[in-house]
Amino acid sequence: MVCTMAFLRALLSSARTFRYGPGLSAGLPADDAVLLDAPDEWLSPALVAAALGEYEPAAKLLATTRDAADWETRDRALARLVAFARGRDGWLTGWLAAAPRDPDALLVKAALAVRRAWESPAHSELLREVGPLITAATEADPRDPVPWRLALDHARGTHAPHTVFESLWEQAVRRCTHHYGTHVSALRYLSAEWYGSHRECFDFAERAAEDAARDSLVQALPVRAAFALLRDEKAAARANSVQVDRVDAAADLAIGLSAGFPAGDPWPAEVRNLLAYVLAARGLSAEALEQFRLIGTCATSFPWASVTGDTLGAFLDARADVRLRVASSTPLCGRPERGGLRGH
Repeated sequence: MVCTMAFLRALLSSARTFRYGPGLSAGLPADDAVLLDAPDEWLSPALVAAALGEYEPAAKLLATTRDAADWETRDRALARLVAFARGRDGWLTGWLAAAPRDPDALLVKAALAVRRAWESPAHSELLREVGPLITAATEADPRDPVPWRLALDHARGTHAPHTVFESLWEQAVRRCTHHYGTHVSALRYLSAEWYGSHRECFDFAERAAEDAARDSLVQALPVRAAFALLRDEKAAARANSVQVDRVDAAADLAIGLSAGFPAGDPWPAEVRNLLAYVLAARGLSAEALEQFRLIGTCATSFPWASVTGDTLGAFLDARADVRLRVASSTPLCGRPERGGLRGH
């Protein structure tokens, strides 16, 4: 009897998947259309020029963000330029030779050195050697908060005490109260994986989101705290009702933030990828599927790189799994159920 019931459940699940699966794929691009960490259109010319060994477009782009005090765009451009320079830095060498005191060139140089140091097993020692480069970047333009993000990452990697962290955080906030990048770096320092706890992480993230504008990416900080908790298997297994509520509230907040941007927009892509991961982990498959639709072709390394070495594969597998879960849970004579965050 038990075997018969299990067979019937499997048969019904397969029937639902066959019937509703194609419809649930609506709005989801084909697997081969999805791009990992695709650059924004405004950044592409600088990357193309860098591939040819030319630094001028990158220099102009970063100078424009600095002149306009557009720190979020500046930090985003910096991250993409540094990712490119990891394998091809001839354009940066030429830039530094032509303008050794350029604040933007010094920032890229420091950020690249920090990234390379972090990628080494001996990152603590290497990061200590990078300290003067970060100092040079902070002094090149005292208004810029982005070098202070590097300083916070440096503090985490060199085991700096909380007093040093708090001093650096004060400098970062003084330059830009709600800069997303420095908030993310601070959240990492305060995480249970490093020098804080899940409670500290949530406290910091929730306070920051409360103070930030509704369309600020800082609204996604609590869902980053939720991700850290869910990835910590022991802590997740011991999670109490308060922690579960905080995870769900963080997802609610991020859903609201995501809803304020057009589908396929690369700007909130990382937030949407992270949100899809958290929703799927919480068993909220219908909500996760909606985020995958909003993501479109914009897959991001974070958070999928934390799952496996095949980052794009992890994204595609998660998307397929969510779609099948929604299809298999849909009544044969009804529509897919769309529950809220509560009650799952």
